[in-house]
Amino acid sequence: MKTKAAVFYEPHKPFEVELLDLTPPQAGEVQVKVAAAGVCHSDWHLMTGATKHALPVVPGHEGSGVVEAVGPGVTRLKPGDHVALNWAPSCGECFYCLNDRPSLCGSYVGPIWAGTMMDGTTRFSKDGQPVYHFSAVACFSERIVVPEQCCVPLSKDVPLAIAALIGCAVTTGVGAALNTARLKPGSSVAVFGAGGVGLSVIMGAKLAGASRIIAIDTNEAKGDIAKAFGATDILISRPDTNDAIRSLTEGRGADYVFEAIGIPAVQEQCLDAVRPGGLVVLVGVSPMGSGTNLPGAIITRQEKTITGSYYGSANTARDFPLFADLYLKGLLDLDRLVSKTFTLDQINQAYAEMLAGEIARGVILF
Repeated sequence: MKTKAAVFYEPHKPFEVELLDLTPPQAGEVQVKVAAAGVCHSDWHLMTGATKHALPVVPGHEGSGVVEAVGPGVTRLKPGDHVALNWAPSCGECFYCLNDRPSLCGSYVGPIWAGTMMDGTTRFSKDGQPVYHFSAVACFSERIVVPEQCCVPLSKDVPLAIAALIGCAVTTGVGAALNTARLKPGSSVAVFGAGGVGLSVIMGAKLAGASRIIAIDTNEAKGDIAKAFGATDILISRPDTNDAIRSLTEGRGADYVFEAIGIPAVQEQCLDAVRPGGLVVLVGVSPMGSGTNLPGAIITRQEKTITGSYYGSANTARDFPLFADLYLKGLLDLDRLVSKTFTLDQINQAYAEMLAGEIARGVILF
């Protein structure tokens, strides 16, 4: 079978949209006709070289679609099911899964970073040569083959563009607020970065009952967007930003500070922005090999806590349907998150607009 896909060949080169060969699903695998894929910074990290991966590769990790076929042994899914794609599949049996930390499951980590299926081979190829899969999903393609665990069925009442965003940005951001931080009602929150993930953190903080939600971004245009999602205050990032945060929080600093960008210098700034006894949640993924200076003396003397949040500490089988239900009940304004749509042929334009800060979340519609 042929499938049209965006392929990444080397850093600092545009994505190339071309036809690839796709083999049918093997045991434990599912073939999905992709409906929508989000335009996310995590795929762009390939372009900059911040993320190293086997090449050539089909990027795309935030997606949704309709099941077309299943391989032997797949019983949980059937053709016609609408699914959100889960880029951190879990086995359900290891120490982390049994302790409700499936986002930390290590069973699939090796093949995912190798860009293959569990058997060490790819389903994509071109001229007989393998083309690798990014984050187990590779949804910048009209059709994909993924492990069964990468598919979470959702109600057909949920538009597939929304289901795609639940597959990454929404779960990462809302989950960071609800699962990782377990925000207390009435608390103060500062969110550095008002992209798709940062806006989702803001939605999660609002849902949790935060009384003050401060959004910080370098782009003034993001201010109105962040307020629409629940931010009570907007700050443009500059040297005195943390002083402004303290002035909004009775001189203490925010109870919770989220970094949704992945820049070490901003992560360091977050430690200064949080109050003594407060919590810093690192949501953005820093470049491989980078380091963040978090001084131990301050952490100890002021009892500040720093934690990571990977995929919103989510249990996707539980949280994808939960967030979909909250959307259907009007409690998560996910329609507003889709600010512009593109075709697959416009993928390079979509990333240019994302980098310019012109959109909340761009979505490629197939």
